[in-house]
Amino acid sequence: MMMLTIAGKELKLLFASSLVWIFLAGMQLVLAWVFLGRLNTFLEIQPQLAQLANPPGVTEVIISPVFSVASIVLLAVTPVLSMRLFAEERRNHTLAMLISAPVSTSAIVLSKFMALMIFFCLIPLLIVTLAISLLTGGTLDFGLLGSNVIGLILLAGCFAALGLYISSLTSHPTVAALGCLGVLLCLWVMDIVAIESESAAHHFSLFRHFESFNIGLIDSFSLVFFLLFTITFLVLTIRHLEGERLNG
Repeated sequence: MMMLTIAGKELKLLFASSLVWIFLAGMQLVLAWVFLGRLNTFLEIQPQLAQLANPPGVTEVIISPVFSVASIVLLAVTPVLSMRLFAEERRNHTLAMLISAPVSTSAIVLSKFMALMIFFCLIPLLIVTLAISLLTGGTLDFGLLGSNVIGLILLAGCFAALGLYISSLTSHPTVAALGCLGVLLCLWVMDIVAIESESAAHHFSLFRHFESFNIGLIDSFSLVFFLLFTITFLVLTIRHLEGERLNG
């Protein structure tokens, strides 16, 4: 019950911010623009696709690219949305009271993580809504659609856990945002380097693992990697805050 209370408080603070509504409007604008652009492309190449024995469907041509763009949108918005979760509490001198309250540190961390994930789930929900609109003139590959939804949620979990950890290290939200953005950009660069060099770095690239889900392949290795990445940074956040609690 306490976890739900803390998560509810964080969600109220999120949606009370005008910046969050600007982000939501911006995300909807970007994703709708990509969706309409891919739809236009699909309609243009439809005569060529009709000549193929096994042509790609609307989900492959239109929806999967939208999920790819959504992963980049997540990279951009995560630092700003996660920066205040602990850093602002520390700056306002309310973190000490929070971690000294009769609730476990893990419950506090998981509550804030849950609130951020609920917000992030709005992104795949928006894309699914766009995808459903295509049912009026075609059919959807629900397996591919489901794979993309799962992949994007797992990727969002990794970003949220990383953002929480970096936010717990400082009392300055701006520093937390820049630190999170820097790490996420490094992970993105790692993905580009892995593609060009085919090095072992691709095993540690979040975006490379997301690509498996993006093409409809729910790879067990990628699934485990996402979960381990998320759990690792959640545990690091809990350990760090536990240390603060013990040291007073």
